Amino acid sequence: MKAINPGKGTDYWAKRISEQEMPALSSMVKSLEKLAKDDTSSLAILGRSVMHDNALTSRILRVANSAIYNKGISHVTTISRAAVVLGFDTIRNICITAKLLSSLLDNKGLSEPVYQRLLSLMARAFQAAMLAKMMLIEHDEELQEEVFVAALLYHLGESAFWSMGGEITERLDADLTLAEPALQSGLVREHLGTSFNQLSIGIARSWGLGDVLVKSLSHPDDRMPEIRAIFLANKISEQMQANPIDMIMLNKRIKQAADMLAIDIDEFKNRMLSCSDATQKLAESYGAHVLVDYLPSTKELALPMEQAAAMNPLRQPNVAVQMNKLRQLTDCAMSRANFNEVIGITLEGMLMGIGLDRCSVMLLSPNRKRLQPRIVLGDNAESMKHDLLIELLPRKSVFSDCIDRKLSLLIDNPYADKWRLHITSELIKHTSATGFMLAPVIIDNKVIGILYADRHSSDRPIIQDDFERFTHFAQLTNLCLSMTLGH
Repeated sequence: MKAINPGKGTDYWAKRISEQEMPALSSMVKSLEKLAKDDTSSLAILGRSVMHDNALTSRILRVANSAIYNKGISHVTTISRAAVVLGFDTIRNICITAKLLSSLLDNKGLSEPVYQRLLSLMARAFQAAMLAKMMLIEHDEELQEEVFVAALLYHLGESAFWSMGGEITERLDADLTLAEPALQSGLVREHLGTSFNQLSIGIARSWGLGDVLVKSLSHPDDRMPEIRAIFLANKISEQMQANPIDMIMLNKRIKQAADMLAIDIDEFKNRMLSCSDATQKLAESYGAHVLVDYLPSTKELALPMEQAAAMNPLRQPNVAVQMNKLRQLTDCAMSRANFNEVIGITLEGMLMGIGLDRCSVMLLSPNRKRLQPRIVLGDNAESMKHDLLIELLPRKSVFSDCIDRKLSLLIDNPYADKWRLHITSELIKHTSATGFMLAPVIIDNKVIGILYADRHSSDRPIIQDDFERFTHFAQLTNLCLSMTLGH
């Protein structure tokens, strides 16, 4: 697919959103961040900075007087008084949230599909913000408020893009609707020249939105409580809103959050249910009634772990799927399909045809010293994207062997003596203790990456028949790519 805006990237879109699409929100956020550094005059200036916007002022005061924020305190009638009663950090949070919601949701010029996508994204972000704040209930209020805003703005780049409207949003929405989830990030890059995550980072830095938000976007695997809470809250909200819901992954994220708080899973689920009720009430206080129907469902929280597992049965080998995907790859070779389409068919064939738990294409970095997952399908796909980063130097590994020898490898027992020098315990932790498969991705006799597959979630072994089918897919993939991208 040709990019709609070739050559345009993060800086272009961040500047356009800040200066043309959302200048009022950008200006308010920058003003609030400056005021945060000047406590002596901040309260009076804060009141003056929003008083000209009657609708915004009314919304802020309604939230400030809601049961969630005004716990038995006298009714407040001015922004500056609300800041005195609730504290500057809390009222700044309310101001940013109110302005964000009005800026994004009051846009009447969006097509229906784009507007539905925006509502879904904003509802998910709103729930994630409340979850992240709930997870830091033992920390001081200043950090809770900062985490709330950071979690709310975690997808700011994507939300701001959809709120623009116009042909580009409608074309990308249509393409994403038809694409497999694993291929969607590639489509975004093709259309915009950047990712939504990079766009969020660009806007956050431009607006001075603080270190917590920038760090949560650029280093989501950081173990600091606030960064971990933002990451898990967003992942949990995303899983709860998915259709169908991956119950194995949802319960995994819930367990990670419960472990972080040192409480049991049932207790965390109870807190989630209370948090969900509070989120709905807060959305109504902000006047964002339209978001309520899009908030992530909580009905699956009542399912026990065993029932959740039953909803995600193990993938079994399926010869019909294998043959269908192999035929599709043959068609790709004839039609000279693009990289993403070929890889998408290959990974689907491996996952559903061979009966694997997860598979990925990992691409070499420009200096050929690192392998990183580009597209991942199957269980725990997002975790694999973050965790399975392979440094090829200075130590030799099975990954460098696969590249250097241009051969597919079956590591049926990672603990066997023959792999002792080429597989570390750290590598086994991020691959699979019951074995995995590797195959080089080759274009014009040059290795550009590796196909990876395992049964990590179910702990089932990889057998020779699996490996032969895997190798067949890899060979046909290389043929397709060479015909499409080779010289």
